[in-house]
Amino acid sequence: MSPLKVSAELIHASHIKSVYLQNVDILLIRENVSGIYQGKWKETHIHSEGRRAEQTFYYEESQVRRILEVAVRIAAHRHGRIALPIKDAGIPTISRLWRDCLSEIAVRYGVKYSLLNVDHMAYQLAQNPQDFDVIIASNLFGDILADLGGVLLGSRGLTYSGNFSSTGAAVYQTNHGACYDLKGKNEANPVGQILSLAMLLRESFGLIREACLIEYGVADVWRQGWRTADLAEEGCRVLGTREIGDLIANNVIKISRADLQ
Repeated sequence: MSPLKVSAELIHASHIKSVYLQNVDILLIRENVSGIYQGKWKETHIHSEGRRAEQTFYYEESQVRRILEVAVRIAAHRHGRIALPIKDAGIPTISRLWRDCLSEIAVRYGVKYSLLNVDHMAYQLAQNPQDFDVIIASNLFGDILADLGGVLLGSRGLTYSGNFSSTGAAVYQTNHGACYDLKGKNEANPVGQILSLAMLLRESFGLIREACLIEYGVADVWRQGWRTADLAEEGCRVLGTREIGDLIANNVIKISRADLQ
């Protein structure tokens, strides 16, 4: 589950015009235990043709229904809209399975659903992000669209997610990987990791106030004009990873103390 909520403080940091980012608040829900990443692959050598790479995968209806039930229930408690990326021509049987299951479940919950070819959804996500509320996607499509969503936020360094099991166990993380190319340079944006902590507090422990303190502490630092280099814009002041992290931590402490007085 990846929140793609554009911060008002960063609305001019994105490469997308700010008029298209007003009130963008998307929740992208990705199935991530099945699909192509959990498929079977092999590589063989054919004398006349060279190497042959193969990969096969499948979805079971029970797997699709399980994630769709969760996504549609969430959509019903938001704005009652959900969108599904498919690829009818390229992956017909899997697309049909997802489409058929979604149409049945969405009707049951009174949620309006839309189906878009994944390439068209990628275009619309960048062109008209305000049209989306909840997006439910298969593993590969969700992975790509979540990274594209980083463009809306202003930086891939702001992307994060929560991964939930059917029993409620969860793992929270950034969406951009370990960023080894920035190791030791004090240049990486730590905010995706910090916001994933806020998500952990809210979703796994029900600590709403504490989560809000972290989110407000981050937004207030941006409001004061502090940025990491990936979010630099005219008039801002750029800090490194450690400095911006310390500034956010101190800001959260200051806000929490004021809130208790």
